[in-house]
Amino acid sequence: MGFAAARWRRADSLDNLDEWGLGGRGFGTFITWFLVGGDIYTAYTFVAVPALLYAGNMIGFFAVPYTIVLYPIIFVFLPRLWSVSHRHGYVTPADFIHGRFDSKALALAVAVTGILATMPYIALQLVGIQVVLEVMGIGGTSDSWFVKDLPLFIAFAVLAAYTYASGLRAPALIAFVKDALIYLVILVAVFYLPTQLGGWDGIFSAAKDKFDAANAASVAAGKPPSAGIIPAAPLHMAYFSLALGSALALFMYPHSLTGVLAARNRSVIRRNAALLPAYSFLLGLLALLGFAAIAANVQTDNAQLAVPEMMRTMFPDWFTGVAFAAIAIGALVPAAIMSIAAANLWTRNIYKAFIKPDATPAQEAKQSKLISLVVKFGALIFVLGLPNEFAINLQLLGGVWILQTFPALVGGLYTRWFHRWALLGGWAVGMVYGTWTAYQQPTAADPNAHFGSSLATIPFTETKAYIALTAFVINLLVVVVLTLVMRAAKVPEGTDHTRPEDYHADAGDPGVEELAIGDLATDTPTR
Repeated sequence: MGFAAARWRRADSLDNLDEWGLGGRGFGTFITWFLVGGDIYTAYTFVAVPALLYAGNMIGFFAVPYTIVLYPIIFVFLPRLWSVSHRHGYVTPADFIHGRFDSKALALAVAVTGILATMPYIALQLVGIQVVLEVMGIGGTSDSWFVKDLPLFIAFAVLAAYTYASGLRAPALIAFVKDALIYLVILVAVFYLPTQLGGWDGIFSAAKDKFDAANAASVAAGKPPSAGIIPAAPLHMAYFSLALGSALALFMYPHSLTGVLAARNRSVIRRNAALLPAYSFLLGLLALLGFAAIAANVQTDNAQLAVPEMMRTMFPDWFTGVAFAAIAIGALVPAAIMSIAAANLWTRNIYKAFIKPDATPAQEAKQSKLISLVVKFGALIFVLGLPNEFAINLQLLGGVWILQTFPALVGGLYTRWFHRWALLGGWAVGMVYGTWTAYQQPTAADPNAHFGSSLATIPFTETKAYIALTAFVINLLVVVVLTLVMRAAKVPEGTDHTRPEDYHADAGDPGVEELAIGDLATDTPTR
């Protein structure tokens, strides 16, 4: 389907970023719902979130409120971004930053951050595939690193090939299959598993018994209790900050914005902001599978294997295959979108801005296709080089970086009061603080490891919080202070290439490129 997608909604040529990187900018509500949902709800959903609950992590449920908080936020600001991007032909968020603040340096910072933050997120998808293969007994258990990781390299090659060939159309088409499989597997799981495990009352009781035993052992060893269903008081700020920080960060990622910019009009975005909470319900059910794995008496030292291992033991073999396919495809769809988005950032805001300003649309498309391969290779380095005791840390690490672009992107959609050099300074401080603090966090298994957690103590306090949110607050304070200084010193602000009416433009308005208009149910293009 990935390769065949090149002929779906076929354009005269895919040799430009509007077609290869944004699918022709003509997706309606139906396709966008699957595309954006497939982009947000990934292998992270199936593997990482239930793994936290299986391990008794008290803040593991943060992913559920974070998606609920997210949608009102995007309902407000994303239509403005869509409008100004379509009026000016922006392909990436960094394109908008450059046009709004007249700063190549700030646009470069946003582009580099987007590429960097996307790689651990792609890595998380590859971890999801790796987990499924390991439970199946393929790779994973071998002593040879080559044999162990060979299946992952094969998956990487398939992903790279169909992304190169079909661009954004590939994940958009595959997303239909991915979501259908995921809904099927989850609905079967939440109705079938309780009948085998003593009902949901029995599942929660089994989880509570396990956590009580773990806490008793911790207290006996002189350590504080660390497992439970409800966060203890010292972890309330950690839970809150993870939910809020993740909600603010998610649509800063270039891959999330790519799905939005591919929409046909502003109304498509608003409808999807209203409809996507259906996925939040699904995420809540998925999270509970971590407790179901405990009730199923799954024994594994790697919590990420818990849900796949439970499926292998509790489901008939044929349905286990369906469930594993859902996880694997749930990784391939977002990984493709992420690599496309990162490649577009390279092409528009590094290659065209600094290396070849006179690049033709065909040359831009070729650059994006090639860099999409490089980005996936970088993600492999994250998988093989960083600890993935809890794969969710890979996603949260990306959040530490990408949230630092929020003041420039979202602030810029409403005001130019922030000075461009102040935004660059705040970004730099937030990035340095966030990266250094994350680097200092060990894993539970190895005190000498790095990047083992996304939580750290807030400076000058004893309270732990999500590093991304702390860095964001520091970033914002620096931006405000430096803006006052720059304005007092009358440092030039640059030229704003946008106009107030650009932020409300819709398809069909003067200056907005005419796009294919189709039926909302089928997205059949008509003129």
